[in-house]
Amino acid sequence: METTILLTLLLVVYGGGVWKFWGGFEKTSFNRNLTTRLFLAFFWPVLLVNKSYRQNFTKTLKG
Repeated sequence: METTILLTLLLVVYGGGVWKFWGGFEKTSFNRNLTTRLFLAFFWPVLLVNKSYRQNFTKTLKG
């Protein structure tokens, strides 16, 4: 039961990150093509260790 709740919570947070990045992608300084957008949106948790990515990700969250 606890595992299911934790997994659901993680998926919601992950999905929210993908959604926010996808919606705010135009505010970033990244190359504007679909491949880049998909990669950066779906690998956001791993890429947050990179300072440049983290700054651009923050831009997408500010709306």
